[in-house]
Amino acid sequence: MSIPTPQPFTAAIPDAALADLRARVAATRWPEPTPDDGGWANGTDTAVLRRLAERWSGGYDWRAREAAINELPHFLVDLDGAPVHFLHFRGEGDPAAPLLLSHGWPGSFLELTALAQRLAQPSLHGEAGRASFDVVVPSLPGFGFSAQRSELTDDWSTPELWHRLMTDVLGYARYGAHGGDLGAGITARLARRHGDALIGIHLLAVGEPPDMTNPPLSEEEVAFVQQRASWTRSEGGYMHEQQTKPLTLAYALADSPVGWLAWVVEKLRGWSDCGGDVFTRFDEDEILTWASLYWLTNTIASSFRPYHDHFVRPAAPGTTGDVPTAVAVFPHDLVLPPRAWAERIHDVVRYNRFPRGGHFAAYEEPALLAADLAEFFNQLR
Repeated sequence: MSIPTPQPFTAAIPDAALADLRARVAATRWPEPTPDDGGWANGTDTAVLRRLAERWSGGYDWRAREAAINELPHFLVDLDGAPVHFLHFRGEGDPAAPLLLSHGWPGSFLELTALAQRLAQPSLHGEAGRASFDVVVPSLPGFGFSAQRSELTDDWSTPELWHRLMTDVLGYARYGAHGGDLGAGITARLARRHGDALIGIHLLAVGEPPDMTNPPLSEEEVAFVQQRASWTRSEGGYMHEQQTKPLTLAYALADSPVGWLAWVVEKLRGWSDCGGDVFTRFDEDEILTWASLYWLTNTIASSFRPYHDHFVRPAAPGTTGDVPTAVAVFPHDLVLPPRAWAERIHDVVRYNRFPRGGHFAAYEEPALLAADLAEFFNQLR
């Protein structure tokens, strides 16, 4: 079987698509306010959303953002008949260890860019003595510039693509991997299937252990399970809908950019360490760029696929054997797994809790996360 060759890629959104987006935002039909409107209790705050929508239809400059995006090292490679998009940052050191970073939802390669740049070129970020990495940041299938898969997938589909990308396409015999959110599950399953090729894995989230009875759950673990159940009841509605009826939701969000923006900004605020003010972590144009990437590539619906396909064809819980694992816990993430929970699944050799940061740690606190990743993988290599 021939090995596909990556091709350089440049983003070029048509003018007509930008004009259509602005017209749709300007023509938004706003809902009637609810009795307790004016806050976030019932969902996205109207005043915040109107502020962002006004910017999106007027002063926001996608072309400037697109030019900055195109300064990054983009590539496309055809894997199984579908283009996979990835960034490939070459490390400044020789030799530089290869490191794969996987994003989650509602993120994209944009979420990991600052982290990747710090890891690849530490001297440009005040860390001249730190070893560098060759960093690969793929876009999940159906996200951004990666095509969605036409067939129903399972939890092993993307890990297998990533392993082929790193080994067959890019020629790395062994590599490290990091992920949060959906990317954490991908990273853990990489270690389960291809542990011999993994230097180690670094996770921001920990999945379900195959056995919660031997040994019995500790008090700390019981508290974690209760916290997770409480979060699911109060905040997990998006996930249930994206798992069970993704197409019904997609009709609305793929047709209304402001509807999509409301869906995204609620998560950016609720899941970040922003103290209730989303603009302390994301400025207006950053939020709009995250939302625009999904909208302009028409990948809103396909970004729900990992939730639905996992719901239909889930992988059984399992362990990652003796692959060295680091777990980084940020205080405003969705749930905060204790070390004992992680040790039921992984060979945990490093476990750190950080003083600040949330679910989007790579974007919120790239310096903290880069230092933790570098220390962990430098010890291994």
